[in-house]
Amino acid sequence: MTTIAVALAASLLPVPVRAQDFPSRPIRLVVGPSPDVFSRIIAEHLQQAWGQPVVVEPRPGAGGKLAAAAVAGAEPDGHTLLFATPTYTLNAAMKLASYDLVKEFEPVSIIGLISYALVVHPSVPARSVAELVALAKARPGALNCASAGIGTVPHLACETLNKSAGVNVVHVPYRDVNAAMMGTVGGTVEILSGTVRGLAVTTAQRSTLLQDLPTMVESGYPNFVMPGWGGFLAPAHTPKEIVQKLNAEMRRAVLKPDVQQRLLTVGMETPPAYAPAQVGEFIGNDVARWTQLVEAVGLEKLREGSTAQ
Repeated sequence: MTTIAVALAASLLPVPVRAQDFPSRPIRLVVGPSPDVFSRIIAEHLQQAWGQPVVVEPRPGAGGKLAAAAVAGAEPDGHTLLFATPTYTLNAAMKLASYDLVKEFEPVSIIGLISYALVVHPSVPARSVAELVALAKARPGALNCASAGIGTVPHLACETLNKSAGVNVVHVPYRDVNAAMMGTVGGTVEILSGTVRGLAVTTAQRSTLLQDLPTMVESGYPNFVMPGWGGFLAPAHTPKEIVQKLNAEMRRAVLKPDVQQRLLTVGMETPPAYAPAQVGEFIGNDVARWTQLVEAVGLEKLREGSTAQ
């Protein structure tokens, strides 16, 4: 009886998906507070390459925690992936994450690099960072800064500007980046790290997409460096062969001229070729970079927030 029971239990265990059989069903690309357009471009390529539906599933809110939880708890077989951005590494640096990027996820791929831009509503009479700072000093507490939530990159950018320039721009957290952008476009808030009238980029060098915009470093803030990126993570314990297959196919995607052009159109530049292990190192370095910036502003200051719009 014992032998039969053990044999029956073993027969009920899930059969691991082999790399040569992957994908064997639809793939889900789960997106948190970032725009889903990047994932949709990659999804189209994967669907064409593998003949399986690839569904982009937006899960905004909670600074990426909802999306991360959905993927961390999924079957580790490569069919559910998280679209990751600096929001996730920043949350780790701020100790706000409800997940462990190392223990709960497998690094898969970096599909592109993004240049964040400091922008203002057209009604704001500032056409440079210096003019914006002068305006903020003349009107302390009168300017607002939109973000996709507490612990997101625009939030840290806002507080870094306050700290480094000695101004008081009020942070206004929204549910996601689209809502934050609409708040800025509509004039509810005046500043966003995104796209409207650009004043500067937050990368170390000028962006090839926004060559006319100076960097924050050029604008007089040498420690204001916040590079962006986008990539994919799988649940922990996803077989390495499947991770490698995903990595290789996504790399093929971003090297296709039509995919490159579509990604460039929405602000994403082609990254170097990162193997899964190098993606892990990249993410670890990003956490370290954000940790330094968080410490400069003050962790408790960043954890202070108000109700999302």
